[in-house]
Amino acid sequence: MDGCSYSPPNAEYLVRSVPVQTTLFKTAPDVDVAARLSNGFRDSAFTSNKVYPLHRWVPWIAGFSAEFVDDCLCKYLRGNQRKEIWVLDPFAGVGTTLLQSFLRGYNVVGFEINPYAALASRLKLKALDVPVDGFTDRIVEFEQFMHERCPDDGPCKDAPVSRPPEGFTGRTQLFSPKVERKVLFALDFINSLGQPAIRDLFRLAFGSVMVSVSNYSYEPSLTRRAAVDKADIADAPVAHVIAGRLRLMLEDIIWFKEQMRRVSPKPKSWIIPESIFSAVDILEEKNFIDLVVTSPPYLNNYHYPRNTRPQLHWLGMTAGSGYKGAREDESFGKFWQTVRGLEPVKLGFAIPDLKKTIDLIGAANNEKQEYGGPGWANYVATYFNDTHRFCGVLAKLLRRNGRAIIVLGNSIIQGVEVRTDQLFGRIAELCGLEFAETILLREKRTGTSIIQSAVRVEKASQRTVLYESAIVLRKK
Repeated sequence: MDGCSYSPPNAEYLVRSVPVQTTLFKTAPDVDVAARLSNGFRDSAFTSNKVYPLHRWVPWIAGFSAEFVDDCLCKYLRGNQRKEIWVLDPFAGVGTTLLQSFLRGYNVVGFEINPYAALASRLKLKALDVPVDGFTDRIVEFEQFMHERCPDDGPCKDAPVSRPPEGFTGRTQLFSPKVERKVLFALDFINSLGQPAIRDLFRLAFGSVMVSVSNYSYEPSLTRRAAVDKADIADAPVAHVIAGRLRLMLEDIIWFKEQMRRVSPKPKSWIIPESIFSAVDILEEKNFIDLVVTSPPYLNNYHYPRNTRPQLHWLGMTAGSGYKGAREDESFGKFWQTVRGLEPVKLGFAIPDLKKTIDLIGAANNEKQEYGGPGWANYVATYFNDTHRFCGVLAKLLRRNGRAIIVLGNSIIQGVEVRTDQLFGRIAELCGLEFAETILLREKRTGTSIIQSAVRVEKASQRTVLYESAIVLRKK
């Protein structure tokens, strides 16, 4: 299969397939699918995925563009004559790498510990098995159910059986009372569905739109609407919004089935809702991966589980007041909040200049103790210890001459720049991989705001450019 032969759906399909129900959602700007940066790759940002079939099911902040994945497949798998080619995404998110590779006929395997993201990845890849007529009938039944019990143009009748999840709290109530009642009726219908595959599609549809009718919004991180001068949503056409997303998913499933008729044999797909650190124990086969295209969490303490906290609670994937459902204690690199109070974390390998960098960070703002340099030094050391573990896993999974394309960004911690991409490559070399090249993808912004952030450092005079790059590792 030639990864270069694919181009995204044409504009006619995209215009035709977006129903009026989706006008509540932001649309992506026009994308020139032929435009490539000077490095030979198209823009890696997820934004353009908002208009592509299946990719557009779930808004996702930390993701790739379909075009970037295609360019990786083209560059690194073109001409590969192996009968069974496997593509891995160790941090699968909502499945962009896996879906694009599957569309090209490549076998795919992904690891994802966030249950909501893992659900999205699995449902996209299993969409071929969805009965179109059955899914269509359930959407019609949902619209009828909601109109009878809680119409958008009138008062709700009776009372819903479903209840809000216990332990989910915030500075603002997630849903206004009128919206919440409609949401609970929608969950009554979803929970009554007897076919697990269709019930999960409804759950994903609800999860993908629930924030749009709530008193929160993505800016791009989840935040209260009031915090960005937006009015709370007192009422919303909940049934209309959910049904709109369901019908969009239905059209994409039909498109997917048509596309995959041209692909033979049908590729294999495997979504594993576990940490990549468990891969060596879970996967029976070793040395079989031809290409990895992924992006681990950046060294910036971005709290990924926070963005899916509403979905995790309202879809019954977690309980209590924290983020245990997202398994943050198992995440790559952890978070500053989870390691700041530990005894000083030592590097488990030897790179002297990295140790010096960590010592420099640890000496900053010492009076703040775990909230100053010492806590942040623990975070950096933990992150790179996990990097070492991860590269060790890659070395066992990659086939000889297999490659890993890993997108990373540099960071500024306590006023100290950490060139994560270069360190990542050097750590990979300690694990027996070749650090083949670095490809600059974007200079995102100057680092003034981060340098001067109170949590990272109070004073800094230099301006540091924050960039994003892809490193290429090769199994020798």
